[in-house]
Amino acid sequence: MRDALAVSSYFGAVLSIGAYAAGMWLKKKTNLAVCNPLLIAAAIIVPVLLLTGISYDEYMKGAQCISYLLTPATVCLAIPLYKQLALLKRNKAAVFCGIASGVAANALTIFVLCILFRLEHVHYVTLLPKSITTAIGMGVSEEAGGIVTLTVVSIIITGVSGVIMCEKLFKLLRLEEPIARGLALGNGAHAIGTAKALELGEVEGAMSSLAIAVAGLMTVVVVPVIGNLI
Repeated sequence: MRDALAVSSYFGAVLSIGAYAAGMWLKKKTNLAVCNPLLIAAAIIVPVLLLTGISYDEYMKGAQCISYLLTPATVCLAIPLYKQLALLKRNKAAVFCGIASGVAANALTIFVLCILFRLEHVHYVTLLPKSITTAIGMGVSEEAGGIVTLTVVSIIITGVSGVIMCEKLFKLLRLEEPIARGLALGNGAHAIGTAKALELGEVEGAMSSLAIAVAGLMTVVVVPVIGNLI
C-alpha cells in the first residue's frame, strides 16, 4: 500500500485537499471555532502518513504544487484593500501605529519568553516570525538562521489559536470598530486571521490584508536588528 501511494506524484495534493474539505464540512456542521479547517486537516494528514509509513518528503512531492499557490494567494489579498483605499487614507496614522505596536508587542513577547525559558538563539530567531504570513516568515527564519520547519508550525499555531479566540476576545474587550478588528486579526493571526476577517466584513478583510503586508515588511527589517539579542 505504501509503495502504491508513494508512486503517485499527486498523493500529497489529493490528501491535503481532501483533508481540508473534510475540515470545511465539519466547520459548517458544528460551527465551532475549534473546528478550524486547517487544524482538522493537520489532524487527518498526520495519522494518515503515520499509518501508511509515507515520509514527509514523499508527501511533499505531491503537496508542493499547493505550496506554490501560497505567495500568489497572499498577493491577491490586496484586492479588498484596494476597494477600501479611501478609508485607509483617512485613518492612515492610526493604522500604521496599530500595526507597528503589534509587531513590537510580538517581538517583545518572544524576547521575554525566550529569556524566561532560557531558549537558545536558534529558537529565538525561529519564533520571531510567528505572527507573519508563512510566505514571508519562512524566508525571514531561514535568513536569520532559524529552524524553518518549526517556524511554519509556530505560524500555523498562532493563526489557528488567534482565529479560535478572536470573537470571544472582541466581545470581552468590546472591540466593535471594523478597522481595529481587521488590524488585530491580520497582525496577530496573519493569513488565517484574514480569512476570518473576510467573514466578518469587507473593512475587516481589507485592514487585515494590509496588516499582513506591512507587519511582514516591518518584521523583515526588525529581525536582523534584534536577532542577536539572545
